[in-house]
Amino acid sequence: MLLLHENKTLNHHNMRKTILFVIMTLLSLTVGAQTTVPAETPELEFVMQLKVTLGETYSVGETSHGRRTVIPITGGTFEGPLLKGTILNGGADYQMADSKTNRTEIEAIYSIKTDDGVYIHIRNKGIISNSQDAQGRPSFYFRCSPRFEAPNDSKYAWLNNAIFVCAPAWGGPGGGITLNVWKVK
Repeated sequence: MLLLHENKTLNHHNMRKTILFVIMTLLSLTVGAQTTVPAETPELEFVMQLKVTLGETYSVGETSHGRRTVIPITGGTFEGPLLKGTILNGGADYQMADSKTNRTEIEAIYSIKTDDGVYIHIRNKGIISNSQDAQGRPSFYFRCSPRFEAPNDSKYAWLNNAIFVCAPAWGGPGGGITLNVWKVK
């Protein structure tokens, strides 16, 4: 009986040593692992600047998803190295705000018309965040990613096949907004 008790104690002791060894091995692998910075970093190529005029903002109010606000898009102009034209009346910027996180999701849906008569549809999704950075300092973030739908048979079809980023800025024409757009290369 004493021998059986000693074997159980020895097995229990060996099991604890094995578990401790496995944990220490896993920790050393995690601590020793380093992230390799990729050799190729994506580049940005300026595409256009949109100067958007806006209508009167209205709110649907608090919904089950947050506070819904709608900002009508009434017009404006755009210009870049490869295209130029007007922003059409009739679109809107649909915003959903979460007051608990100070975060707003935006989705602007509108169309533009190039100076040579081509219509292009845009769906621009983004985030406005008024929070704190990793060090706890106040931080404001406002970025979007527009997606373009241009006719496949037009010289603007290249807009369909790329990722774009947008840095909005307040103070467009008549209190509107200015959108600077880059293509991720």
